[in-house]
Amino acid sequence: MRKQTAMNRDWIATARTLSEALPYLQRYTGAIVVIKFGGHAMGDDAEMESFARDVVLMRQVGVNPVVVHGGGPMINEMLAKLGVQSEFVRGKRVTDAATVEVVEMVLSGRVNKRIVQAINDQGGRAVGLSGKDGGLMLCDQTDAALGFVGTPSEVNPRVLHSLFEAGMIPVVAPIGAGHAGETFNVNGDTAAGAIAAALKADRLLLLTDVAGVKDAGGEVVTELSPDHIRALTEEGVIAGGMIPKTETALAAIEGGVRAVVILDGRAPNACLLELFTDHGAGSLIRAPRQTG
Repeated sequence: MRKQTAMNRDWIATARTLSEALPYLQRYTGAIVVIKFGGHAMGDDAEMESFARDVVLMRQVGVNPVVVHGGGPMINEMLAKLGVQSEFVRGKRVTDAATVEVVEMVLSGRVNKRIVQAINDQGGRAVGLSGKDGGLMLCDQTDAALGFVGTPSEVNPRVLHSLFEAGMIPVVAPIGAGHAGETFNVNGDTAAGAIAAALKADRLLLLTDVAGVKDAGGEVVTELSPDHIRALTEEGVIAGGMIPKTETALAAIEGGVRAVVILDGRAPNACLLELFTDHGAGSLIRAPRQTG
């Protein structure tokens, strides 16, 4: 028998939050949400556990999440351990035949399975795959000077829809196949954007180590249009590592994604805050004609 205790304000606040989440839970039932998981949170066990729990909760309430991950630091660690030397062109690593073998081993193996296990440990049913599985992601070579670095040219989402129907949570490593059977390393944000566009996802969540897109005064802009993004980029306000993320967002929206959110993956329960509360958790990017 449960012990009777006095009402606690925190418990009441929790119940109120759950009640207020109802419209959002209804709104996202059956929706597809693609999450690019990377940055600091990937290397922290507690944050990995928290992220996995959030993904399982999303699936439990009827959302169809897809996790696309990166793994740059883990790749660098393994390359150093194996003594594989890297060359750089214009500041970018050349992915030669030896390097792409290590990249595939780390991303499709160690990193992918760690995320899968974390989700399964929280009661989910995750399945790990790469863009090579089921013909998910066909790539063109991005730049001959960079070697086996690919840009998605075709994405076949049927395998993901099959996993949704089976109640599974796909976890995708950003490795693609070339037209001649080559293996290509794909930027994680780019892969997530291409997959989201192919799925016509309701949301693409790009988890980063910053709070979102900032204006000239350093304040996070909570909502932007594609034209606003382009203007901030031309003015030099959007610069550095934020440029490829906003480019991914624009390409995803043009490809049919309803909205993209760039948010801080270090914030506790960032995905849940964004989807199921009034507050949001980053910078929302969508075309002006869209609502909701």
